[in-house]
Amino acid sequence: MKLFSKTLIAGMAFAASLTVAPLSQAATPDNQLVIATSLAQVLSVDPQQGTEPKTQEVLAAVYDRLVYSDDADKNTIKPQLAEKWDIDDTGITFHLRDATFSSGNPVTAKDVAFSLTRLLKLNQSASAYYKSAGYTAENIDSLIKVIDEKTFRINLTDKVTAEDMLYRLAMGISSIVDSVEVEKHVDHNDYGNAWLRTHVAGSGPFTLRRWVPNETVILEANNAFWGDKPAMKRVIMRHVPESQTARLMLARGDVDIANALTAPDVKSFTGKSGFKVEQVKIGGFYVLAMNAGRKPLDNPLVREALAYSIDYKGIANTILGPYGRQRNVPVPEDWAGAIANPDWSFQPEKAKKLLAEAGYPDGLTLTLKTIAQPPRVDIATALQANFAQVGIHIEIKQGNGADIVSAHRARDFDLLLPQATAIMPNALGAMNDFVTNPDNRLEAKNAGNFVWRSAWDIPELNTLRNQASSERDPAKRAALIKTLQEKFVAAKPAVLPMFESFAPIVLQDDVKGYTTNLWSLNRLEHVTKAK
Repeated sequence: MKLFSKTLIAGMAFAASLTVAPLSQAATPDNQLVIATSLAQVLSVDPQQGTEPKTQEVLAAVYDRLVYSDDADKNTIKPQLAEKWDIDDTGITFHLRDATFSSGNPVTAKDVAFSLTRLLKLNQSASAYYKSAGYTAENIDSLIKVIDEKTFRINLTDKVTAEDMLYRLAMGISSIVDSVEVEKHVDHNDYGNAWLRTHVAGSGPFTLRRWVPNETVILEANNAFWGDKPAMKRVIMRHVPESQTARLMLARGDVDIANALTAPDVKSFTGKSGFKVEQVKIGGFYVLAMNAGRKPLDNPLVREALAYSIDYKGIANTILGPYGRQRNVPVPEDWAGAIANPDWSFQPEKAKKLLAEAGYPDGLTLTLKTIAQPPRVDIATALQANFAQVGIHIEIKQGNGADIVSAHRARDFDLLLPQATAIMPNALGAMNDFVTNPDNRLEAKNAGNFVWRSAWDIPELNTLRNQASSERDPAKRAALIKTLQEKFVAAKPAVLPMFESFAPIVLQDDVKGYTTNLWSLNRLEHVTKAK
């Protein structure tokens, strides 16, 4: 028989009240921020494991990184735990500020080394962003150095520039964990993963009070935080998968922010007194992933047929709206170095001809897997209707975040609707997910690699990406990136970018200082609620 303490029971009751509170409740307190969102993809709060956008929003509040990318200042890299850094021909040396973790332990260079080493040796999908830069579980120990308690150095490989390395260090996967605390919870050489999946050990402005999967995340202000004291005593993220419910909660003042609304519900607040709508360009894409390890999707002609079977403009106008726009090259069209879009459009007769040429004159039957949340379900339904017009019959299979992410990583799908994210705010960073696959073998088990999940073998593109990543000359690098985009389009990709994705959010007008980030790393310590 399990025994529960009164404190635990009280905490559970509090969380439950947040989850089922009626829509008629009073406006939220001045020192409490309540966000209606989707927590379906929050599967782990281990910063060296969880990579999904909503997970990043939690991680940004409870962890610090050495540096961060300031979206409001042209994505300039700025200090966080590192007060300053020195760049030379072979590496970067960081000088840390005085800071403590929420446990009271000081933040040291040992914690930085532990965190980055842990990232590579834990070998979760998050490590792919460092592997593509030449860092591995085998060489990481030789490439980092603890010089003293407040000085840390990382040497560059021949596959990465200092600028690109700084952007990787600004990602959520580079969060610095409390090595002293984590090492207390290591179980069977798991680097503390079992414990960190549901606990936090950070130095950020908030701590994690409670997380109930698919229900609630409760953050509380960290009294030991080294920076400005958060104005919000508590931040509550409520899982509200029904957009209409979230819209009503926002309209009645039950929540301060809604960031998982459908396009029509976002539009309903445009120009409405007391609310503001923001659309953030995040450098990501809604993607049609095709399993090139299965017939008939191993055939480039079939993949090309699918590309010509999609009414991109219609879906963008009627479904996506504030969530995105058509873009079939994996670089946002207004980023430096982006090439023009190919002529992919809804051309059913051309698609039928390609299918016949591929040996499928009578069409195909495929399954399409998607997470059950907007706007992906609506995109899936539209694709189903588009494909039917060229003889491709689609069965849609919806699931929660855990189900769909697992299927993607296991190559267990025909078609799937994931999102890709730029690892840097530049053309090469946007392309990284689409042109990186150093080892396509199943036994490589490289599930952290976006292309590997689609079993799309691209040695030429991968080699060209490596060349562009290591090229120090700006003009030569720009030429390589242009060629890389052109070859990607010509290859009839199995990871087809359909729409550049935006992040629309609706806020109560009194919420100030809430800013989104390229990687959903939304810091919350400067959020206030004006009278």
